Amino acid sequence: MQIRKISENRNALLAKEYSAVELVKKYLHRIDKGVHLNAFVNTRTENALSDARKIDKRIQKGKTGRLAGLILAVKDNLAHKGEILSCASKILQSFKSPYSATVIAKLEKADAIIIGRANMDEFGMGSSNENSFYGPVRNPHDQGRVAGGSSGGSCALVAAGLAMAALGSDTGGSVRQPASFCGVVGLKPTYGRVSRYGLVAYASSFDQIGAITSNVEDAALLLSVISGADDRDSTCSRIAASDYTTDLNRDIAGLKIGLPKEYFSEGLQEAVRKSVLNVVDILQKQGAEIIDVSLPHTEYAIATYQVLSTAEASSNLSRYDGARYGLRAPDVGDIESMYRKSRSMGFGKEVKRRVMLGTYVLSAGYYDAYYQKAQRVRTLIKRDFQQVFEKCDLLITPTAPTTAFKIGEKTDDSLAMCLSDIYTVSANLAGLPAISLPSGLDQNKLPIGVQLIGNYFDEGRILNAANVIEKRLS
Repeated sequence: MQIRKISENRNALLAKEYSAVELVKKYLHRIDKGVHLNAFVNTRTENALSDARKIDKRIQKGKTGRLAGLILAVKDNLAHKGEILSCASKILQSFKSPYSATVIAKLEKADAIIIGRANMDEFGMGSSNENSFYGPVRNPHDQGRVAGGSSGGSCALVAAGLAMAALGSDTGGSVRQPASFCGVVGLKPTYGRVSRYGLVAYASSFDQIGAITSNVEDAALLLSVISGADDRDSTCSRIAASDYTTDLNRDIAGLKIGLPKEYFSEGLQEAVRKSVLNVVDILQKQGAEIIDVSLPHTEYAIATYQVLSTAEASSNLSRYDGARYGLRAPDVGDIESMYRKSRSMGFGKEVKRRVMLGTYVLSAGYYDAYYQKAQRVRTLIKRDFQQVFEKCDLLITPTAPTTAFKIGEKTDDSLAMCLSDIYTVSANLAGLPAISLPSGLDQNKLPIGVQLIGNYFDEGRILNAANVIEKRLS
């Protein structure tokens, strides 16, 4: 039973080539064989089989959803009613969600089968998936290397064929960077394109749920299902979503694609540079016009992101106090001790570091110097993109400056770890849609990703261009 595109799998189910139950059993067997990758926090063995039996009955009646039989994993920061929602953190390791996220409800309505929950960096804080309470995720292409983060589990399991697709979340590159490291497609929609209701907040003005797939068509299909307005999320856009699969085969002749010089500077691995420029050549041969552009405030993106995201994390994570839910430290004499000990026991090192940094930049005497200044720089970064999109339709860049690094290589160097996201954070700061797709391999046979960044709510255009690239590279 080969791995098929989502639409091909649905057609095979409808043609009775195999049943949904048989398909789930096949993937559960694969997951058992791939346990060494540590990509899953848990699997929904009985629930997935129960869901499959219901879908088989609906197939008999001729009533099936668009994603019928899709075997899918979700990142461990998405609420699913009755399931453990731990965010890969000790502080929530026993917490069961009382409700389901909007995206989960939409997937289930479309007859997708959620087979398990994917490992991640704790609360989404990390670029390597080494900050998980459950241990690091291993890259399927080289088990001594990281899968990327924070959606490393989601990307690794898709790359290893343990699920057809997965959902992740992208705060500063957490879908695209691990997609690059693992050699899969990672799509971050425009901020507000997909409801965040039921996504555990890290940095609320950055977070966006994204799709991780083995091909561009599947990413377009998943986005079509999960996007759209939601009254339960006040930041969710009411701009109508479309069927993104209909945009995939348009001619790109005349498309204007910007090549920002700041994304090809010092620190870029030569194999990555050559791979991206090869994609540029492919686009030119298909009739696209390549334009050299500049995003001058890019050099401030990492610092701006660190200040603003940690400030928001400090606020969001203050709710984990041991009083209402989650871990509560034993043998405490007063409420202050309960707060302090519960958080000390429950949070990992990286989460503590970011919460302390965020608290510092929000504190009296430093708010104007750091937080307010960072907000002004964020505005400048947005303006850079707005000006560039007046003359370009898309931007093309590397996704990450290097291919996957070794486990443990950067754990003691927080700056080096942050620089893994140097080409992805700007899209989050500006709220723009972006996609990473495989563009080749380096000398160690490790995947390289190329990134396309689009204008607001222009996911159709980046998916179309990505599909053209994918076809020419396959």
